[in-house]
Amino acid sequence: MGRLRPAVLAGILVLVPVLTACTAEGGPAPTGTVASVPATGGTMPDAPSTSAPLETTQSSNKAPVYWIGRTGGNVFLYREFRDVPEQENPVTRALRAMMSEKPLDPDFFTPWQNPDKLATSISGKDIITVDVSADAFNSNLDADMAARAIQQLIYTATAAAASSGLIDTGQQVRVRILVDGHTDYVAFGKVQLGALMTRAAGLVAPVWIIDPQENTEVPSGSVKITGRSTSPGAKLHWQILQSGDGGSKSPFLTGETTAAAGQGQAGVFTLALNLPPGDYELRVAQAGSGGEPDRNEDTRSFKVR
Repeated sequence: MGRLRPAVLAGILVLVPVLTACTAEGGPAPTGTVASVPATGGTMPDAPSTSAPLETTQSSNKAPVYWIGRTGGNVFLYREFRDVPEQENPVTRALRAMMSEKPLDPDFFTPWQNPDKLATSISGKDIITVDVSADAFNSNLDADMAARAIQQLIYTATAAAASSGLIDTGQQVRVRILVDGHTDYVAFGKVQLGALMTRAAGLVAPVWIIDPQENTEVPSGSVKITGRSTSPGAKLHWQILQSGDGGSKSPFLTGETTAAAGQGQAGVFTLALNLPPGDYELRVAQAGSGGEPDRNEDTRSFKVR
């Protein structure tokens, strides 16, 4: 899978405190709000018009963290759930992980730097304020990547607030980013901060594997695989490769499934596969139509023990 690796990103940057907003379904910004599109030239590359729904409340203390990755010639956001310390509130914990840790999946990266100061707050159940120090933005990014970095922050902040039950997901949720307490910062020299922002539609990966996470171990027998597609009702092709000696990989199982179309679970897909002990790679892609090749593939390495 040809996602952009961290080395290609030398020069991506740290994030500055700003307030942003988001919608429960990740839709377009409402009138009067500013989506995370560079204000000083440059536009986001074309992307699908759909977006992932806001996360639902969960009992787990794992933090939803979004990373950046490349597939199908475009750059998208991918989510992992991470173990984080509990000293801070859920939104701050998730953002700190996004800015200071590395993704589990080596195909993902983050342009943010570990900030000296980071604080978050929520008001009215629908506005998240993020205040971060300017050292978070110490990377050189072009306008498109800077816009995606800001959206990475917005998606992570809103996901953490939603999954921990801190916001009303039935309302339009907005985010404001402050940098060192001020609203006039230009992030990465490209994106004007300070206005309320929302999740930009179409930036989440068209297909992503949720479980198992990268390099995790699962018990042998029936292995449950879950994921999401931004095209509910669409066909997906999947393949399991088994690793052999010398790093070789050979096809083990292949199949086809359909992303759920029902409301509430739209786009979700689930597989239950009987796998013996071994090292595996899972590949899932949107099925091509009319003889076209499959597209937007996601991959995941895991172990069965």
